[in-house]
Amino acid sequence: MADMKDMSTDSPTVIQNSNVPSQPNNPLSRKLNKILETRLDNDKEMLEALKALSVFFTENSLRTRRNLRGDIERRSLAINEEFARIFKEVKEELESVHEDVQAMTTCCEEMTSRLKAAKEQTQDLIVKTNKLQGENHRLEVRAQVAQAFLAKFQLTNEEMATLRGARDAPITEDFFKALSRVKHIHEDVKILLRTNQQTAGLEIMEQMAVLQETSYEQLYRWAQNECRGLTQETCDISPVLTQAMEALQDRPVLYKYTLDEFGTARRCAVVRGFIDALTRGGPGGTPRPIEMHSHDPMRYVGDMLAWLHQATASEKEHLEALLKQVTLQGVEENMQEVVGHITEGVCRPLKVRIEQVIVAEPGAVLLYKLSNLLKFYHHTVSSIIGTSVASLLMTIEEMHILSKKMFFNSLSLHASRLMDKVELPPADLGPTASLTQTLSLLREVLASHDSSVVPLDARQADFAQVLSCILDPLLQLCTVSASNLGTADMATYMVNSLYVMKTTLALFEFTDKRLEMLEFQIEAHLDTLINEQASYVLTRAGLSYIYSCVQQHSVEQGPLSLLPSMDSSSVKAAMVQFDRYLSSPDTLVMPQLNFLLSAAIKEQIFRQSTELVCRAYREVYTALTSPANSYKDPENLLPRSPQQVQTLLS
Repeated sequence: MADMKDMSTDSPTVIQNSNVPSQPNNPLSRKLNKILETRLDNDKEMLEALKALSVFFTENSLRTRRNLRGDIERRSLAINEEFARIFKEVKEELESVHEDVQAMTTCCEEMTSRLKAAKEQTQDLIVKTNKLQGENHRLEVRAQVAQAFLAKFQLTNEEMATLRGARDAPITEDFFKALSRVKHIHEDVKILLRTNQQTAGLEIMEQMAVLQETSYEQLYRWAQNECRGLTQETCDISPVLTQAMEALQDRPVLYKYTLDEFGTARRCAVVRGFIDALTRGGPGGTPRPIEMHSHDPMRYVGDMLAWLHQATASEKEHLEALLKQVTLQGVEENMQEVVGHITEGVCRPLKVRIEQVIVAEPGAVLLYKLSNLLKFYHHTVSSIIGTSVASLLMTIEEMHILSKKMFFNSLSLHASRLMDKVELPPADLGPTASLTQTLSLLREVLASHDSSVVPLDARQADFAQVLSCILDPLLQLCTVSASNLGTADMATYMVNSLYVMKTTLALFEFTDKRLEMLEFQIEAHLDTLINEQASYVLTRAGLSYIYSCVQQHSVEQGPLSLLPSMDSSSVKAAMVQFDRYLSSPDTLVMPQLNFLLSAAIKEQIFRQSTELVCRAYREVYTALTSPANSYKDPENLLPRSPQQVQTLLS
């Protein structure tokens, strides 16, 4: 820096001599050029030096510039002395640390020596300890295996106490858990038989088998006692008893004996309840005893069957609750068999009472209602008990057959009485009193049949037999009764009788075939009445003789006009009489037609007989207007054409 100051002081001299040729080898010139060419902004060291210099170089004077080197050297010396002092302290600290490390090394070497000596002394002890630790681990594993074996193949003390309780001890949920555990052990122990542990497996299997049999025996005795106590009318099946039946299903014999015990107890309860319902009634007298209604056969029998239906359904529900957890095949058949056994006890009292009602012959209608009632309850109860052969179903079926037999016997007796005393037709040719009475009986029977709750197919099968038993004798009765009547009277009487039968049957179902048969018979008798009415009109209108001659005339006989009473004057007189008929055709009606019960039938006879009259007139008109019959001026003889006659009569 002093040089720079000197250079800055001498710079005028240099500038003044700048025109003097420079000496290329002048050191001062080279130094000056170097300084001038220097770029301070790129020289970081120079900038740092100037920055450090600015700290203590505060006054720019000649004196300070001359002393700058000394100041810098003194400052450098002070810095070095400070560094030497601090480094001396560091050295002393390092020497202290070195001494400590040396001491630690000595201590570690001493401890290593002592440990080595101790190891040499305790080597046998370590070997023994390691051996004991290995043995301890093996023993722990074996203990765990033994514990797991006992837990899997042995019962706990509590479970053993539960299964080996007193004979009269109650059965709880813990008993079934322990029994299930015994069963699982008995199954799982079979695994041991496939290993080398066959002896242990056989011993455990035998132990579990004995324990199982003992437990099932105890469970059976308890369930048997529980079932014996179910003799009340209301039966509550406990969940424990349901579990007991589920467990006993593994022992079919014990399971069957328990079901039999339950059935016997419930049979006694049902019989006692039925007798009480017959003689005592409900609690407090409501409902009243069934025997109080013995004077009303339908209600009497209906109440008994309704009570049995309700009891059967209740017993089925009790059995379902008892066996709801049983998974055996055929459990439904078991229930049907037990319900049949339970209801067997009421068969005798039921049969005796229904037989008394039927044998008393309450009448055909009542017998038929009883028959339908019995069939309905047979169908209803069989849906509960099933299709198995149950005594109750057999009893109801027997009573149904008996009532049906008595019913048809009653109908046959009624029919035979009708035929024994055939009633003559009344003066008005209407149905006889016996026919009306029998049809009233049929109407009551069919009405009770229609209101029956028996299945449709069964009702339809009975219908044909009922109709045959009543209608066939009635038709025979009407035929015999009308055998002495004239043609028109007989046809009128038969039409009226058949019409009454038809109107009676038309109100009921399943009568289509019979209605069709009656319709055919009515049509046959209607044809007779139509012909009789047409003949009646032709006779009174004066055309009967002429029409008869026209029908019987042949060509060999010659012209019609030559026949007796067939001359023009006779024909003219007949036509005048026929014109009077045409003026008031309603006046010529057979008296028998006024006795017809059906206005529609009467109208049909009148219409079709008029058509016959028109047809007869057409034949007469054709014959008389034919030239072959030699009538003169036939237009005057027959003033009206067939079309005009038909128009007047229609």
